[in-house]
Amino acid sequence: PPALPVVVHMDKVRILNIDVHNFTMNDLLSSLTKGIVFTPNVDHLVKLQKDIEFFRIYSQADYVVPDSAIIVALSKLIGPGLKERINGADLFAEFCRYRAQDENTRVFMLGGLGEVASRAKENINLRFGRRIVVDAMSPTAGFESRIDECSDIVDRINRSDANVLAVCVGAPKQEKWIAAYKSRLPKVDLFFAIGATIDFEAGTLRRAPAWMQRAGLEWLFRLTQDPVRLWKRYLFDDPPFLYYIALQILGLYRNPFG
Repeated sequence: PPALPVVVHMDKVRILNIDVHNFTMNDLLSSLTKGIVFTPNVDHLVKLQKDIEFFRIYSQADYVVPDSAIIVALSKLIGPGLKERINGADLFAEFCRYRAQDENTRVFMLGGLGEVASRAKENINLRFGRRIVVDAMSPTAGFESRIDECSDIVDRINRSDANVLAVCVGAPKQEKWIAAYKSRLPKVDLFFAIGATIDFEAGTLRRAPAWMQRAGLEWLFRLTQDPVRLWKRYLFDDPPFLYYIALQILGLYRNPFG
């Protein structure tokens, strides 16, 4: 990374009830020093119409960048449009590449099941030829509701001396966990909430082909990979997003939380 921080004009595009930063990947990488990074997709935006706690947490993020090609495409119907899709998995991989030679960058990864976290750690460190991921762990199911387990996780992160934390446990759990525990993680400068990234890095989930990602069809590929878990989200929960966007295009959308 450059010795001095790069000052980037943080243009924003209002998508429903959140402001999305209008970065390119290069602009974002050069500006990331401290803060919380969220990557909204269609599912997040639907949840943000119903969950006031999630909305308030999202509103306090330092960087909000579009995970979805669908959001980028529809943003052009609302205004000037977003420049680029910045998917969470792509962002994390590019961040590690950008910081690969910076020995002061130390990452902790939280998420996945079983051995997923340790596999992701090994794969990333092998790829970049150094111990950029200093520790990783997969919490138990429902960990977020157990204070003792969360305290143990916080202690482990602090002991690792990590200054970057990637929380990969799905939305809105990951964003709410960061909001609840960030004050107890004084060594962490950057927080990423990046969902399935840990599974992609471990090799336990496949990414959609590039053409499907560009076409906004990554959701369809993921549905075929994990239909039992994802069918309700993609086929029933998320379609109202198009209704909300239509209201915004027509100037009729109102933030449900004022």
